[in-house]
Amino acid sequence: MHNYLFLLIILLSPTSHAASLIVDTAFVTAAQQRGAIVWDARAANDYAKGHIPGAINIGAASAVLRNPNTEDFLPTAQIEKILGAGGIDPSKEIVIYATRGDVAAYFGLYTVQHFGGKRGTVYHDGIDGWQAAGRAISTQAPKPAPVALKLTPDPNVGVTTEQFIAAAQRPGVQVIDARTAGEFSGNDVRAIRGGHVPGAINIPYEQNWVDPDTVLKLARKQVADNSGMSLKPTDDLKKLYAQLDPNQETIVYCQSGVRAAETATVLAQLGFKNVKVYDSSWLGYDAKLSAPVNNETFFNVGALNGRLSAMQQRIVQLERELAATKAAK
Repeated sequence: MHNYLFLLIILLSPTSHAASLIVDTAFVTAAQQRGAIVWDARAANDYAKGHIPGAINIGAASAVLRNPNTEDFLPTAQIEKILGAGGIDPSKEIVIYATRGDVAAYFGLYTVQHFGGKRGTVYHDGIDGWQAAGRAISTQAPKPAPVALKLTPDPNVGVTTEQFIAAAQRPGVQVIDARTAGEFSGNDVRAIRGGHVPGAINIPYEQNWVDPDTVLKLARKQVADNSGMSLKPTDDLKKLYAQLDPNQETIVYCQSGVRAAETATVLAQLGFKNVKVYDSSWLGYDAKLSAPVNNETFFNVGALNGRLSAMQQRIVQLERELAATKAAK
C-alpha cells in the first residue's frame, strides 16, 4: 500500500514531466513557483520590450550560440562561458520560450538536451500565449548568478555529418526533411547545392501548426495575429506523421538544424522513441560534395553577384535622384 501511494505521488508530482516536452501556460507558472529557470530565447531587444517576469536572456539563442558561417555550435568552452554567465545550467529544470511557434525556443531546448540536460521543456505559445492568458509581463531584467559549467555533448541527441551520411543509407532509418517544398525540390537553393537527401521525407516544420501559412499571411496582412502558429491537436499531428514508425530511428534535418529541432521535439512528444537532430543539416551535408543528392542543383554565385551589382547601381542612382530633388526645393 505504501509503495502504491509513493508511486502515485511521484506520478502526480508537478516536477514529473518527462513525458511532456511541450508545455502550456499553467505549467510555466508552476515551474516558476518551484524555482525552474525560465529562458527567453529571443533577441535582446525583443526581450527588453517585455518578457515573462523572472525570465533570463542571453540574446537570440540561435545566433549567439552558433558560428555565423557554419551555423554549428560554437566550441563547447565558449558555450560554457555564454550559458554560465547567463545563469543557464542545462542540468537544472529549464523552460524555454520565444514567440508562438518560433524555432528559437526549440533550438534552446535542443541546446539543453545536446549538453546533457534531461529537464528541459519548451513553451510553444511563448510570450504571445502568456499575454493572451492575461499574465503580466516585465521589462526588468533579473541578474542571475553566474554558474561554472563543464559541459559534455550527448551523442544520443544529434548526429554528425559522417554519422548522418552512414545512417541515411541504413535500412529502417527514417529521415525527415523539415525544410520547405521549394528547398526540398531544389528550386530554392540556399547553400552550395540544392535538392534533398535520397530517401528523405519532406514534411515542412510549419505543418506542425494549425495554419502552416500563418507567416505568409502575416506578411500580407491577411491575419491580425500569429494564433495560426499554435500546435495542431495531438490527433492531427499523429496523422501528419502516420507514415512513420515511432519505433524506428528517426533523424530530422533542415537548413542548419533549427527548424529540425521543432519537428524533432514534436515527434518525441508524440512518443517516437529514437529521434535525433542532424545539427549541421543541409549546410553540412551539401558541402560534402561526395554525399548523394536528389534533384541536385548548384548555386550560381556569378549570377547572384551580377544581381547584387545591378541593385547597388540602382541604389546609387536613386540616391542621386533624391539628392537632386532635395536640392531643387
